[in-house]
Amino acid sequence: MSLPQVLRELRAAEVAAGRLAGSVRLVAVSKGHDLTEIRQQILSHAALQPGGFALAENRGQELRDKVAEESRDTEAGEHQSEWPPLDWHFIGPVQRNKVKYLRAVSLIHTIEDLSQAEAVAAAAQGWGHAPEVLLQVHNGEAQKHGAALHDLPALLRSVQQTGLSVRGLMVMAPYGDPAAAEQVFADTALGAHSLGLGELSMGMSDDFHAAIRHGATLVRVGRRLFDPDVVSPDTIDLDTDSYGFRPFP
Repeated sequence: MSLPQVLRELRAAEVAAGRLAGSVRLVAVSKGHDLTEIRQQILSHAALQPGGFALAENRGQELRDKVAEESRDTEAGEHQSEWPPLDWHFIGPVQRNKVKYLRAVSLIHTIEDLSQAEAVAAAAQGWGHAPEVLLQVHNGEAQKHGAALHDLPALLRSVQQTGLSVRGLMVMAPYGDPAAAEQVFADTALGAHSLGLGELSMGMSDDFHAAIRHGATLVRVGRRLFDPDVVSPDTIDLDTDSYGFRPFP
């Protein structure tokens, strides 16, 4: 499936949920793919989304290496007129000893405790700039990361005291359980509202339609952007214009 097809689904899901077109930003999960693939599959379609597409990585070293490669290409004068500037997001567990690799990141989705925030804030002092952050919400699965919803008010206050800007919340829904995913998205959206936070990073390749129904502003999609054999799990009919938008060519 291609990025234009995924974006058509995203826009259709916005309309089906009664939301404004363009209220959800697609974040392309680029982990495991080199810059050549990223340019061909993602950046070549940047004009389809105002502001382009953020690229999300979950391993610090891989992010560091891609940033270094892009910097070398830029210095050599390659691709400067072809591709927009890269906007890196980090979606993996924040390890304090690997925060040093996150210098180029504009948004970290996965802050779950104060020690992580302190490590990012300390590194930012040396960088001269700080990424914005999201607080990761635990989804109820024992093996997953995140803070409990009832701990979020105290966590928000303590993270803000480090000087970091908290934009919103992030959650990963339980895999393969649509009903549980709906509940997790609804609870996370309610939690963000109660905290006065506007950004919601929710939804991935198999569940972003449900996330959009519950107010997601960022959806993280990777597998369906890079694997041509992946088809939509949803039943939205993309061959009609019944959702009030003109399909991409």
